[in-house]
Order: sequence, then structure tokens, then C-alpha cells
Amino acid sequence: MKFFTTSQIRQLDQYTIEQEPIDSIDLMERAANAIYERYLQTFDYRFPVCIIAGPGNNGGDALALARIMQKNSYHVNVVLIHAGKLSTDCEINKQRLMDQFPASLEVYENKFIAPNIAVETIIIDGLFGSGLTRPLSGIFAKAVKWMNESGNKILSIDIPSGLQGEENTDLTVPIVKADYTFSFQFPKLAFLLPESAAFAGNWEVLVIGIHPNAISETESKFNYLQESEIKQLIKIRPKFSHKGTYGHLLIVAGCKGMAGASVLAAKAALRSGVGLVTVHGPKCNRVIMQTAVNESIFISDKNKNCITEVQNLNNYSSLAVGPGIGTSPETVKMVEHLLLNWTKPCIIDADGLNIIAQLKTLLDKIPAGSILTPHPKEFERLFGVCKNSYERIQKASEMAVKYKLILILKGAHTLIAQPDGQLFFNSTGNSGMATAGAGDVLTGILGSLLSQGYTPENAAKLGVYLHGLAGDLALNEQSEESLIAEDIILNTGRAFKEIKRY
Repeated sequence: MKFFTTSQIRQLDQYTIEQEPIDSIDLMERAANAIYERYLQTFDYRFPVCIIAGPGNNGGDALALARIMQKNSYHVNVVLIHAGKLSTDCEINKQRLMDQFPASLEVYENKFIAPNIAVETIIIDGLFGSGLTRPLSGIFAKAVKWMNESGNKILSIDIPSGLQGEENTDLTVPIVKADYTFSFQFPKLAFLLPESAAFAGNWEVLVIGIHPNAISETESKFNYLQESEIKQLIKIRPKFSHKGTYGHLLIVAGCKGMAGASVLAAKAALRSGVGLVTVHGPKCNRVIMQTAVNESIFISDKNKNCITEVQNLNNYSSLAVGPGIGTSPETVKMVEHLLLNWTKPCIIDADGLNIIAQLKTLLDKIPAGSILTPHPKEFERLFGVCKNSYERIQKASEMAVKYKLILILKGAHTLIAQPDGQLFFNSTGNSGMATAGAGDVLTGILGSLLSQGYTPENAAKLGVYLHGLAGDLALNEQSEESLIAEDIILNTGRAFKEIKRY
């Protein structure tokens, strides 16, 4: 799903108003009805409601919602605060509410008086939407402070009041700390970034009928991966295929004490559909590998404890290098030699990235279309420290374009930065996957998909989504605390089935 900056969203709204055509007040009514329908499914109807509305169109949405809820016998208390003129549509919805339910509305100009509410009351935040361009102050800051300190559940309309849609350089300013956010038509980038995501709480996207031509014709580099799109990427396996059809993956992994990285990557690759897997590792890992992964081939390095030389590269469809290899001088030379002699896209992870961070000239030697999978610290070693996640996203995009690589920046909403400038955020995965070996599993999945003939771009999107979904399915039997990397591998088949069933 393509999504947009807050300034673009205003343009999409205007396009819809002009081309559907629909009056802006009717588009607001449509949005309010969408919130109401989702509210019914989320909260107990017996809970009273307190709506805090502001002077703009977000306040207009809130006032329209208040009227709809009262028509449906909800007990609603509405507080409208402003410091001057209301927007046209907010004024219309204020008058509609006063005409039908005058006793429910309290209007305060240049002051905020906190309403007296019960502990079970749901607060609906309709102060300001995504059009806000400066920090809240005065009466609006007081309203935010009251909401945050109330102890009540808070639902924000479209975006928590005070939160910027993209970059938030100062999170100490007044911002509503919502438990739920119902966002119109698209997520906001701020919901996907670790510093600002907590303010949105559990967020959902509500479709309000933005004109499809506006969405298709408006360019955006931001995308949110969803199951419907991922399903289209999966290749059909022909009846008369054989193991050679699905490629031969070489995994260069492991050093003394790190055989587990090789095991996890190899198992994940095999569970993801590759025809053959060969693991090249130090001699000390041979027995472990051939015992733990019967289906793999193991090639012993001449060195007992680390990897020093990889030969016969022409035998393989794809290459994954890095998990657990260490950074010994001999292994550094091996990686240098490998990048000079491997010409196809490959997967580089973990210590492979750390070695490149030591020798940044190697960035220019990586084959175009290769997939690098850093976590934030590895990313900083490669490309420098960033002051926040927003800056890191911008830098990831720049580096992907500059070096013609695919960068997978691992995290809660793993980012895929492509060489064409497009950015994809993942929608699957959970905090239980913050565990040793989960990255090795992703490396195996990605290498497997490359071997099977997926383009690097599609391998990245499918691999990241599949990895996260397998982790989500693992929670059916595990908890976030108990989940381990092996659980992700064991649920990879279920993840494939889930996607195909969509």
C-alpha cells in the first residue's frame, strides 16, 4: 500500500472533493461514520464518551462523530476549545450539534476547563489533525496535559494531537499519548518510527473513500507491505520441477563457537524452498552442521577455526555471507576476495557487514542488486550515526540509490530501501523476534528466494514479510518472551500457506 506525507494527504482530500465530486462537509461526515463503525467494534457501548474538539477540521470530524454517537444513544460529553475562528466545516458541525443536542456541548474560547468524567469514560482526541505545523501551547497544551494525566483510555482521530506526521525533532512538546489511533485512509510515517510510534498506540487505517485516481497518480516513495501485495509475488512451483529448478545456495557462515548461525541460516533456506544448500564453514563446525542439518552439504575450510578461502563459486545460484563468521584478519581477506569474484546479487549480513564497515572501499565492490541486512548499530558502522530514525530512513534511501543496493534495516517495521528510491515498511513481526539468531533466519530465507529466481527487490519484500509472519504465527504456541529463532523456521511453511490462502 502506497502512503503519503501529510502535505500530500491534504492534496488528495482536495482532489477527492473536486473530482468525485463531494462537498468537504460530506467527506467529513463520511470520515466520522467510519470512525463510529470502528468504534463500535473496539469499545463497549456502555462506556461514556468525552470528546475534546479543536478549531480545525479534526475538530469538525470530532463534532460530527459526537452527533452520530448521540443519535445512537451514546452518553457523550463534548468540549470544543478554540482561540479564535473555527474552520468552515468545524463551524457547520458545531451548529448541527447545537441544533440537535445542545446540552452535550461546552464551548470555551481562550480557556480550557477540564470536564468531570468517570474512570471508565473513553476520551476521544479531536484537537488537531495532520495539518498541524507547530507545537501546541496555551489552552491546547493544557487540554493535552489533562488527557494524558486522566488515566482514561484515549482514542485519537487520524493522528494524536501535537504529533507531526513525519519527523518529530522534539518529543517533549505537548503530544497526546493515545491508546488507539484511527488514521484516515493511510498510516502516518510517524506511526512506524520507534521514537514516535508510542504516541499512536494501537493504530488502524480506516478507508474513507479517497479518490483512487488521486492515489494512483500521486507519487510517493513510502509503501506499507500488506498480504494482498505479497501474495502476488509468490511463484507457482511447476508439477514437473526438480531440486535443480529451485537453485543452489551457498551460505558462508560460522566460526569457532558460532556454528548455530550456520545451522539456522541453512534450515531457514531449506524451509523457504531452495533446491540445494551448501554451507562453507571452518573444520570445527563440520560434525555439528552435518548432524543438525541433514539436508545440507558442508564444505570444510582449510582452517579449523575460521573461514579463509571460498572456491568454485560458479557452482552456485546465489550467495549469502556473514552470519557468525567473525572478523579475524584471514576472514576479512576472504570477504574481500569473495566480493571481487562474485558478480551476481548476494546477501550480506552480520559480520559480513562489520567487515565492510572496517573497509568501506568494499561498498563499491558489492554487486549491484545485493541485499544488505543491518540492524541499526550495524547501519551506523557502515554509514555513520543518525540523530533519529527519520534521518536514518533518509540516509538508507540515499545509500541504496548511491551503491545500487537493497538495504533491509531491521526493526519493528523493518525498512526495505531500494535502488530506485522506493521505501517499503513491513507490517508483520513482533517483539518476540528480538532474539538471538532471528537475523540468521532472515538471511537464509533471502538467500533461498534469490536462488529460486526471485528478483532482489521481490526477494527482499517477500522474505521480510514471510519472516515476520512466521514469527507472528509462532506466537500461537509461544509467548513473546519464549519465542526463539527456531520457532520462526518451524512456522515458515504455515506463513507460506497463510499468504497463499489470502
